[in-house]
Amino acid sequence: MFDDLTKQATTHTGHCLTGCGIGEITGMAIGQNWSNVWQTVLAIVLAFVFGYSLTFWGARSKMSTKDAIKLALAVDTISIISMEIIDNVTEWLIPGAVNARLYDFLFWWSLALSLAIAFVLTVPVNRFVMSRGIAHSHH
Repeated sequence: MFDDLTKQATTHTGHCLTGCGIGEITGMAIGQNWSNVWQTVLAIVLAFVFGYSLTFWGARSKMSTKDAIKLALAVDTISIISMEIIDNVTEWLIPGAVNARLYDFLFWWSLALSLAIAFVLTVPVNRFVMSRGIAHSHH
């Protein structure tokens, strides 16, 4: 049903999703008492940090540090941007979600929903980028 490129894009998007999820949760935890805008900014910055780091450390065992950095930047930049835009727009659209705290069920289900939507919409973005040879999968 899925060709190899779609499988690679799905796998890569899953890795990106993990980094984005860790960044979002960490950002929300650290910024609980910050304004919504600054909390969102922190979550996005951390999503990039964790997203790039996961790819870098996964690739580091197979290549030089310089090549692993290049790979992480090439493979993850568009993916994380896509995922973060979709995730954060969804979070801001769900009533109350952007104000939810870690102990609120709303925080967790809205995050799960927004990341699921972001995943589904980012797979085709990653597939397109990979099909153009802009970024090659590291699997």
